[in-house]
Amino acid sequence: MKSAYEVLKERGFIEQVTDEDLIQKLFAAGPVTCYIGFDPTAASLHIGSLVPIMALAHMQRSGNKPIALVGGGTGLIGDPSGKTEMRQILTREQIDHNARCLERQLARYLDFSGGKALLLNNADWLTKINYIEFLRDIGRHFSVNRMLAAESYRIRMEKGLNFIEFNYMVLQAYDFLYLFQHHNCVLQMGGNDQWGNMLAGTELIRKVAGRDAHAVTFPLMTTSLGQKMGKTEKGTVWLDDSLTRPYEYYQYWVNCDDADVERFLKLFTFLPLEEISVVKDLRDAQLNMAKAVLAFEATKITHGEEAAQKACRASMEAFRSRPVDADLFPSSSIPREAAANDTTAIPRYRISRKDLDAGVPICSTCAKAGLTQSISETKRLIEQGGIYINDRPVKSIDETLSVADFDSGREIRLRKGKKKYLIIEMQD
Repeated sequence: MKSAYEVLKERGFIEQVTDEDLIQKLFAAGPVTCYIGFDPTAASLHIGSLVPIMALAHMQRSGNKPIALVGGGTGLIGDPSGKTEMRQILTREQIDHNARCLERQLARYLDFSGGKALLLNNADWLTKINYIEFLRDIGRHFSVNRMLAAESYRIRMEKGLNFIEFNYMVLQAYDFLYLFQHHNCVLQMGGNDQWGNMLAGTELIRKVAGRDAHAVTFPLMTTSLGQKMGKTEKGTVWLDDSLTRPYEYYQYWVNCDDADVERFLKLFTFLPLEEISVVKDLRDAQLNMAKAVLAFEATKITHGEEAAQKACRASMEAFRSRPVDADLFPSSSIPREAAANDTTAIPRYRISRKDLDAGVPICSTCAKAGLTQSISETKRLIEQGGIYINDRPVKSIDETLSVADFDSGREIRLRKGKKKYLIIEMQD
């Protein structure tokens, strides 16, 4: 059986490592306890957090013990890594609320029962530190010159690095030492922008405990077009279904660029690599099927099988897309056919019959319902022929929706371009 490190390397997770030979020996010796930190700067994680989450999931599936560390303590300071300006300082109440939300969210991906994984919050120890003792016992091990040479600090030095941010590396290093001492954690993983902080942790453990600890970083994720993962014209793609609905989440993945399909299947699904390897030879309709499998599997992991099934069937119905061939990705449980008229997962907007009798402006409706970002965008799209009612292009920006558009039914479809749908429901 392959080690978790081999699995992560084959799937494209690994960017930098402290010492690959020692890490391979570490995994060969038995189960490894590792950790990744998650900043509670919002009440939900987003797609940009999926690489570390999936890495922890692979660690657990390979028999290792992952620790998901919510930064309730470090979040009170703010991580300067990768930032050109200081992060907004959140209150303790905001941090605590966000931390509770992230704890619930991470439980979707990892099994915390019976100590198979740990969910910890560094506020439990960082907020209890005696400052003078911390300076004497921990601070004396850090060289200011070496800290200033770290990439995360060098970037900030141009605009000014304040003292509170300067402490972040010391606190993150102390987290690693604490987890090493209390949970035998010997491996920290995280984004490539954390490399300097992670090395500070391995160095602190070596100085304090006289033992080796290791670090592995992941590549900072962008699409093949150079766009940041999880960013769309509507904003961030969140993992919380109240912020990004499962159908919209599914659409993000199914609309990925052709060049990203194989890489995303490796990173964001658990499908066997031998099945994923066929993607490089797929074209046209079959490549679109691979995108549907990616979307289904990614949605299933984040939102569950039922939500993924509904989003997939609704998408097939809305876009009249062909079902995935039965012999393509046999390990996937993706629906092989659409359920007739299954549009329950498509976003909906309700308008009363009384308002429809009076006529409802199409421009304001598209903006209010979220099909477009603004009335001005709606007008521009109509002028370009990009807004449709039941597959009929809207001809004028002054057009209104009326009861007659419903053709004795209760629903009509609005469409933006080729890929974005909205169902309008008529209510009495």
